Amino acid sequence: MSTTIEQTTISAPAGTWQADPVHSSVGFEVTYLGVATFTGELTDFEATLSDGTLAGKARVASIEVKDENLKAHLQAPDFFDAERHPEVSFNGTAAREGVFEGEITIKGVTKPATLEGTITGPITDPYGNERYGLSFRTVVDRTQFGLDWNAPLPGGGFALANDVTLKAELSLVKAA
Repeated sequence: MSTTIEQTTISAPAGTWQADPVHSSVGFEVTYLGVATFTGELTDFEATLSDGTLAGKARVASIEVKDENLKAHLQAPDFFDAERHPEVSFNGTAAREGVFEGEITIKGVTKPATLEGTITGPITDPYGNERYGLSFRTVVDRTQFGLDWNAPLPGGGFALANDVTLKAELSLVKAA
């Protein structure tokens, strides 16, 4: 027996909502060697949606990738410089349905950003909590934030693309 939960796409809900970190994720994707996608996740993060304002931050030290050497490299000054810049953040407001306009701060540099995606819900979970889902993405040029490391390829081009997709899949629970 299967049950289908009907969800509709809506505008940002009123009230204050907190991300459930167990059922949410924050990550990134970048083209690697021109033929594949390299992905990673930041596992220690917070996100709050309060009356149309979305604020979130993630600890750089929590980056998870499939290779420990790469994890250390991403935290080094060549990339995020986790010691000097321990967090990345986003702050913005709902501009229209499925769009938040705001600013992203990476490695101490703040730039305008538009998050686009969907807001679904509300639903009531099995424990009586009201929930919304947010699924958002944006593309940034990593070099604008001082993440300049790259390696030339023998046939031309570079190991990493400059454009990086930042993504968040958030399960929000209404704050008490």
